[in-house]
Amino acid sequence: MSSPALPTELVLGDLRIGTPVVLAPMAGITNAAYRRLCAEQGAGLYVCEMITSRGLVERDETTLKMLVFDELETVRSVQLYGTDPAYVGKAAEILCAEHGVQHVDLNFGCPVPKVTRKGGGGALPWKRGLLAEILEAAVAATAPYGVPVTMKTRKGLDEEHLTYLDAGRIAQESGVEAIALHGRTVEQAYSGAADWDAIARLVEHVDIPVLGNGDVWEAADAVRMVEQTGAAGVVVGRGCLGRPWLFRDLAAAFSAEPQPTTLPTLGEVRVMMRRHAELLCRHMGEERGCKEFRKHVSWYLKGFRAGGPLRHALALVESLAGLDALLAELDGDEPYPLAELGAPRGRQGSPRKRVALPEGWLDDTDGRGGRVREDADEATGG
Repeated sequence: MSSPALPTELVLGDLRIGTPVVLAPMAGITNAAYRRLCAEQGAGLYVCEMITSRGLVERDETTLKMLVFDELETVRSVQLYGTDPAYVGKAAEILCAEHGVQHVDLNFGCPVPKVTRKGGGGALPWKRGLLAEILEAAVAATAPYGVPVTMKTRKGLDEEHLTYLDAGRIAQESGVEAIALHGRTVEQAYSGAADWDAIARLVEHVDIPVLGNGDVWEAADAVRMVEQTGAAGVVVGRGCLGRPWLFRDLAAAFSAEPQPTTLPTLGEVRVMMRRHAELLCRHMGEERGCKEFRKHVSWYLKGFRAGGPLRHALALVESLAGLDALLAELDGDEPYPLAELGAPRGRQGSPRKRVALPEGWLDDTDGRGGRVREDADEATGG
């Protein structure tokens, strides 16, 4: 029996995305320059770095500086973080009314202890009632603008405290257009393997589109995930670090007539590195743009033979002219290192010894009566 046809687009309410692929928000990574770089490779939904609801509502300067969009960004997409329905609703309205945002995603998947300790991110879905209030506030705020709301979550706190099926049901009942599931628990963080079977169970559990997230390192992984789970598309995070051409491969794989792609040589990677740095400098100025680019060097050169001194110099680059001189030293004919295909990229780490939660967080699963209010530390973006 032949496999079902792969989806060729992603439909979120009235918003149609030409490829069912979403760039996951990553702090310090998915700024306007990187989003444009990835978008130049292929169609998809490219989401801004996560910003805090309170920071936006209170017009925090750091938060507002993160709300920068490239002039060619055709669909403005932003991920919000928040634990208070009033702040989240107001922030969603500001995004639509003042920033022309056409898609709002809500973060209920962040595993970072400083976030979960306050009841945010991946901790919040444990409070089913509070989750519903937040989702309903966001949907109500964006409805007059015709802007779809989606949410991102994880399987749960740990294997004994799973929340994803309830979260999916609540999302659907609240008017959310799609839910993205990272197939790991908060306890796992980025360690171990993503549970694609959980994604498949969620697909069976809800009627809204489910996007799969976790362990998509190559286009073939995305195809396999969709075929195994029935997901409507994929969310790609760490897999694109130092590899923005992954979105070219994904667009080719999900096109009506899948096209073969080739691995880039180091010379082609060099061109991509230069383009990335150029876009960063255009948006941030040359000094800051070059500093921002430094963190990407090791990802771009992972597996290539570039020597330690050259890598070190690139990681200290201060100008585009200096970058050009260093890039010229790379062997443009060197083929792509095959050993890197399918290999994890970015942070992995170990499972949490315990999930950091507010005191008494597990005592009830509603949360509407004693919610954790957003505090001053949450008034800054990212």
